[in-house]
Amino acid sequence: MTQRDPSSLGIGLRVLSGVLMGGMFVCVKTVSADVPLGEIVFFRSAFALVPLILFLWLRREFPQGLATKRPLDHVLRASFGVIALFASFAAVARLNLAEAILIAQLSPVILAVAACVLLRERLTRWRVGGLALGFAGVVVMVWPELDSAAASDKRITGLLLAVLSAGMSALALIMVRRLNKTESPGAIALYFVLASMVGALATIPMGWNLPKGATLLWLIGAGLFGGFAHIAMTLAFRYTEASRLAPFEYIALLWPLLADLLIFRLPLSRSFLFALPLVLLGVMIASAERSPAARAGPGGWRLRRRSTDPRRPNDGKFPRPEVEAPEA
Repeated sequence: MTQRDPSSLGIGLRVLSGVLMGGMFVCVKTVSADVPLGEIVFFRSAFALVPLILFLWLRREFPQGLATKRPLDHVLRASFGVIALFASFAAVARLNLAEAILIAQLSPVILAVAACVLLRERLTRWRVGGLALGFAGVVVMVWPELDSAAASDKRITGLLLAVLSAGMSALALIMVRRLNKTESPGAIALYFVLASMVGALATIPMGWNLPKGATLLWLIGAGLFGGFAHIAMTLAFRYTEASRLAPFEYIALLWPLLADLLIFRLPLSRSFLFALPLVLLGVMIASAERSPAARAGPGGWRLRRRSTDPRRPNDGKFPRPEVEAPEA
């Protein structure tokens, strides 16, 4: 009997994660015109708790794995993540999905450069080149809007929010790297989700609507899609090396493109088509560096295999993975 290659399972899970994440953004964009931003963030976070807690419980990491000795670092990491989440959803409301997700691809490039400053990692030509190409792509997409008298404030604001989200996501992942040395990945992810809910509840005075019918289903779907997407990403890196999964990161951009064309009936702008190869090339160049510091996938969980935790003995076949919690 032929034994199944676990790498194939990992690749399938990575592709599934991209599909689920695309589903989450479709849900968010569908309700963005009728539901306040803070309310969307709350439902996205609240219903993502359901699959997340279930997953941690099955791995015997809930609630015992949530203990922390670094609460202030969790607050800082969660603050960056919450700003990134709000900015991301606000950008999705103002832009085509494909445009917002493309700019989000800058996050790992910014992360690679920011790590040189904040974590004192080496500044290599790969990182500088990746950052230069990535921002060149953003300039190509933004410049026609700034140079056009017909450009709307809504679109310009959306583009700036997308860049802000990418930057805050990079800073959040810097904090995840620091926390991951001593903290449980489950605790990092769960505290971020709880912080997102608290941040969202703070917007109640700005006015919330009572969701009903289809709107409520879209909001619940955003949370469930997002929660299961991150679980699929986690398992993908458990079964397959990050370097082998890297090419499949870019397939995730296909689903927002299809959603724009088939669901929302939105045309692709000429500036987006010119920016697309520049941003993706920048991400690929930054990811081509094979040092451990540059292997974190865009917006995903990063796994580093280590020896079996002596507190949780097993047969040694599947060492307990150490991962970096994703954004959103």
